[in-house]
Amino acid sequence: MVRQGTPATVLLAKRKIAYRTHPYDVSPDAPNYGALVAAALDVPAERVFKSLVTEVDGALTVAVVPVTGELNLKALAAAVRGKRAALADRAVTERATGYVRGGISPLGQRRRLPTVLDESALRHDTVYVSAGRRGLQLEVSPHDLAALTDATTAPIAAG
Repeated sequence: MVRQGTPATVLLAKRKIAYRTHPYDVSPDAPNYGALVAAALDVPAERVFKSLVTEVDGALTVAVVPVTGELNLKALAAAVRGKRAALADRAVTERATGYVRGGISPLGQRRRLPTVLDESALRHDTVYVSAGRRGLQLEVSPHDLAALTDATTAPIAAG
C-alpha cells in the first residue's frame, strides 16, 4: 500500500471507491515513458492512461488518453464545444493541478478542471492513471474515474 496518501487516493478512499496502487520505477524524462510504465507494471499499454492539461479556447481542460497514442487536439476541442485546443504550459499545469509533470492525476486536483476521458477506457474493467506522484499508478474502474471527474467521454486519442 502507499506510505502516505495523495489527493487522488484520499479522494478515492473518502468516496469508498475501489482502487489499487501500483508502484513503478521509470524516469519521467525517459523516451516513450507511458510504454515503459506499462511494461514495468506488466499490463497492456492500452490500459494505461496519461493526463494532459490543455487549454481549450483559453480554459484549462484535462484530457485523459491511452499512453499508446497521442491526443487529438481538434477532437478534444470538439468534445467540449470549443474551437481551438493546445497543451497548457507546464508551470500553469502544475499550479492548477497541484501535481508535478510525470505525476499528474486526473483525480484530486487542486482546481477541479473539466475532464474528457478517451472512450477507449470504457472497453476495460480497470484502467491505470497516475496516483498523483511520480512512480505510483492507480488502478480504477473507468466508470468510477469518469464519475469522480465528471468527465465527458469522447474519441480524443489519435494513433
